[in-house]
Amino acid sequence: NGQEIPSRAPDGEQIVGDLYSSFGRKIHLEKQNFSDELILEVLSELGLAPSLVKFAHDESLDKAILESHSRGISLVGQDVGTPIIGVGDIAFFGPVISPAPKGEEAGKLFDGVLVAASFPGFFEIKRTRTVGPIFD
Repeated sequence: NGQEIPSRAPDGEQIVGDLYSSFGRKIHLEKQNFSDELILEVLSELGLAPSLVKFAHDESLDKAILESHSRGISLVGQDVGTPIIGVGDIAFFGPVISPAPKGEEAGKLFDGVLVAASFPGFFEIKRTRTVGPIFD
């Protein structure tokens, strides 16, 4: 607990999903505003060092963040949002699904994404949302 994990260092990669999930829940479900206080709350929740809050204001990281974003966008194109999923050299916006499937159901969805990605001319499939995000 209270461990210091450098940004995107090998150990840092293990916590990225938990950070996204915690921030996403607090911002989108609980309607909290992004702030240093929220960052500290997330760090505490995940048992990470409060000193990591300094990375939120470290402009020396901006270049790496922008390069990472550019790599993703270069695979999928400019006219999409997030999330982006990559399969080999093919990437798509999405999937957007609520609630997110788990276990075997998640595997079936991923298998379907792999099939769609196998068609070089496949670009998009979409319908109007009938429910908001469901997080469980």
